[in-house]
Amino acid sequence: MMVGVAACGSVSSIKALWETRIRRRKEEEEQRRRTLRGGATGRVSLSVWEDRAVLSRLKQKLQTEDGRLILRIEQEEWKSLPGCLVQLSQVQEWQIHRTGLVKIPHFISNFQNLLVLDLSRNGIGEIPRQIGKLIHLRELLLSYNRVQVVPEELSYCESLERLELAMNRDLDHLPDQFRNLKRLQHLDLSMNNFTCLPDCVVGLPALEWLDIGGNRLQHLPEDVHRMTKLHTLWLQRNQLEKLPENISRMASLDTLVLSSNRLRDIPSLMEDMSNLRFVNFRDNPLTLDVTLPLRKTKTEDDGEDDEDDREMFGREFMQIYIREARKRAHRVNR
Repeated sequence: MMVGVAACGSVSSIKALWETRIRRRKEEEEQRRRTLRGGATGRVSLSVWEDRAVLSRLKQKLQTEDGRLILRIEQEEWKSLPGCLVQLSQVQEWQIHRTGLVKIPHFISNFQNLLVLDLSRNGIGEIPRQIGKLIHLRELLLSYNRVQVVPEELSYCESLERLELAMNRDLDHLPDQFRNLKRLQHLDLSMNNFTCLPDCVVGLPALEWLDIGGNRLQHLPEDVHRMTKLHTLWLQRNQLEKLPENISRMASLDTLVLSSNRLRDIPSLMEDMSNLRFVNFRDNPLTLDVTLPLRKTKTEDDGEDDEDDREMFGREFMQIYIREARKRAHRVNR
């Protein structure tokens, strides 16, 4: 009898031990689950808190000028823009300079009220396709970045009047759809890698100001006169060896800068460009050596002298050069 009782007691002890172990394991697992749930909640709470802190910081960057709400960030480190920025979708102008920004966020499409997007002097390498949804955008300023490609979706920004892409270095092409920017008046493509003036630029109907200096242009299109409203054309520091005759048909052109090219001559038809107020042929290997005649001492009756006329290699120089070239050609043909 005693042996049976001992055996029975031993079994009961082992059973109690295992039940205790099982219960403890369940309690530990439950505690672990609670800890995990609490940690996730803590992380979510922390993320919400961080978003609120960043949003508060962004709100401090808001300014109102001329009734326009502007987000202005300068010389701070903002390599990326936080998603919580969409809560400020009423902003009409971004001015973000020298922040090291490397990307225009895709949520830019949420800013339907945006009129000006100024992201000059950053490290942006791409213009996202979502830019095409900004149908009210008037100015896009991306000079001194690393943009290599302009997406065709930019042509959907039909309100665009000003576009600056200077000093992106590797940029050498514009999509043909670019000609759909019917309101574009001001275009800066200087200090890039263009080898020709894109036909889509020549076809812009409202273009008034164009800077494509500091590229690798070797010639201008013969139909350059299609730019009927263009009044300012900067072509400095290119590789132009001659000018098309039709440049004389650009009736609105009053400023033409051609310094530091490879021009050998000046088209004779340019003599009749009475609309041309300022022109510069400095640092070109022109065939003829021409100097300006001495001007008489200025009197009160002379009125105000136009300094642009007297600048060496300017307008007066152009006219004298053309007349001298005509005289020499006449003597050779006699």
